[in-house]
Formats: sequence, structure tokens, C-alpha cells
Amino acid sequence: MADEALGKAGLHFDELNKIRVLDPEVSTTTTELKEECKDFVDKIAEFQKIVGSFIEMVDRLAKEVEKEKMKAIGNRNQLKSMAKQREAQEQQLQALISEKKTQLERYRVQYEALLKDEAEQQEFVEQFILQK
Repeated sequence: MADEALGKAGLHFDELNKIRVLDPEVSTTTTELKEECKDFVDKIAEFQKIVGSFIEMVDRLAKEVEKEKMKAIGNRNQLKSMAKQREAQEQQLQALISEKKTQLERYRVQYEALLKDEAEQQEFVEQFILQK
């Protein structure tokens, strides 16, 4: 009966027979909840640490990927530039070949003209010798 009267007043006895304001079951549940909360907070802190290291690793990889991407773009641009240089060089060489062919044709025509002149002069010399 004294327990009931104390219970109505909000006072309870614990397992050590000490007077408590809280019900022993509520106190036990509160302690368990406090421990579970501490475990939860510890797990959250560990999770945040893992996530932080994961984010750092992803950032590092992203920087490396960006660096390699820039290298690839630079190499592609250099390759395009080299292709354009080759085309320009090929055009220059084609122009030079065309020029040399024209010069060769001019020399051939000049050579034939000189051969004709030589033949005419040789004929003139022969006729001149025969007349004497």
C-alpha cells in the first residue's frame, strides 16, 4: 500500500531500494535508449568519416579524369594540326612538282630548238664546204 501511495505521488523504489522520481522501467528504458542513441551517433560519425574519405577519393579521381581529358583534347588538337600541316605541305610539293614539270617541258622545247639549230648549222657548214 505504501508503494501505491508513493507511486501516485510519482516516487518509486529501484532495485537497490532507493527512492526515485522516475519509474524503474522508464529509467531502464531511458538508459537503454541513451546507449542506443550513443551507438547510433557513433555509427553516424563513422559513416560520415567513410563518406568524407569516399568524397575525397572521388574528387581526386575527378581531377585525374579532367587532367587526362585535357591531355586527350590537346593530343587530338595536335593531331588535327599535324594533318593540316601535312595537307599544306602536300599542296606545296604538288605546286613544286607542277612548276618543275613546266620547267622540264620548257627545257625540252628549248633543247629540241637547239638540236634543230645545230642540224641547220651543220647542214650549212657541209654545204659551205662542198661549195669550196
